[in-house]
Amino acid sequence: MDLLKRFIYYGSGLFIGIIFVFFIWDKKKIQFDYLPNARTLKKIRKDTRLFSAYANENMLKIGIDTADISTILIDGNVNFKKSDPRGEPCKTYFIEGNIEDKNIALVVKKCDTISTIDKVILN
Repeated sequence: MDLLKRFIYYGSGLFIGIIFVFFIWDKKKIQFDYLPNARTLKKIRKDTRLFSAYANENMLKIGIDTADISTILIDGNVNFKKSDPRGEPCKTYFIEGNIEDKNIALVVKKCDTISTIDKVILN
């Protein structure tokens, strides 16, 4: 068997394997959160979520609700330059996102199992 046929067999088997694995993982709703942004947002989403009084007031002023906050925690970006991920006793994260053409920033204090939305800011 010459070298070209080997590459064709290898490539076709690799392609079939990729398609097979893609469809199996798609049904299981598996997420691969390798980057720091995705890992941080996933940890915050899993925690019990509380809102400070200041955050509730600003949410009413801006015109957003907890569903919009959940959307930001899925699609948002963590600004690590403004965050304090090594803070004691709670870590502080600055998360930016867009809701209905509004730039919203969240300041989240993440303790062991509780994430508190401390501030909601309209940028």
